Amino acid sequence: MPAVPARPDDLTAKARIRNAALALFAGGGYDGTTMRAVATAAGVTVGLVVHHYGTKERLRDAVEDLIVAAFTEATASVKIVGSGRDIGAARDRNVAQMLASNTAMVDYLRRTILDPNDRGVLLNRLADLAAANLQELRAAGLTASRRSTAEQVAAVLTAQIGQLFLQPMVDRTVTHFGESDPPRIVVRLER
Repeated sequence: MPAVPARPDDLTAKARIRNAALALFAGGGYDGTTMRAVATAAGVTVGLVVHHYGTKERLRDAVEDLIVAAFTEATASVKIVGSGRDIGAARDRNVAQMLASNTAMVDYLRRTILDPNDRGVLLNRLADLAAANLQELRAAGLTASRRSTAEQVAAVLTAQIGQLFLQPMVDRTVTHFGESDPPRIVVRLER
């Protein structure tokens, strides 16, 4: 199973179920994953999955709670010291490091955010987190408010996860032409 964030105190059956769901939703999609498959991957019964989560929808909510918590931890661990640009860059680096060690989370983000039929809850929650982080920097006088909150939040999300969506295309293109060292893509918004 791909790496997912887990702490020693988070190895309960409930956490194993959630982590198995993350891996399966990332690989086969929410609609393509059954509660039985999650139970099998977690090494528990379907009844225990239902006991802990009730429905597949609530299980997806728990997976998305885990992802938002990981983003929150990655950004909150940056001290509010220095310029707003430095703080933002440090937050982006922390998010990149967190995602680099969580392939299932990356695959889930790709699958969910790029799905035009997705409910949009995860993207909205990540946008709200970025907006709260932005507000914190504005309140400290570390970033200007010339651009709208929406534009700044879109820029943050583009910097933090935009590369995830385009890098596989770059990797495959470079490999197609026989090269083994693809360039790393950097994505940003400009107006």
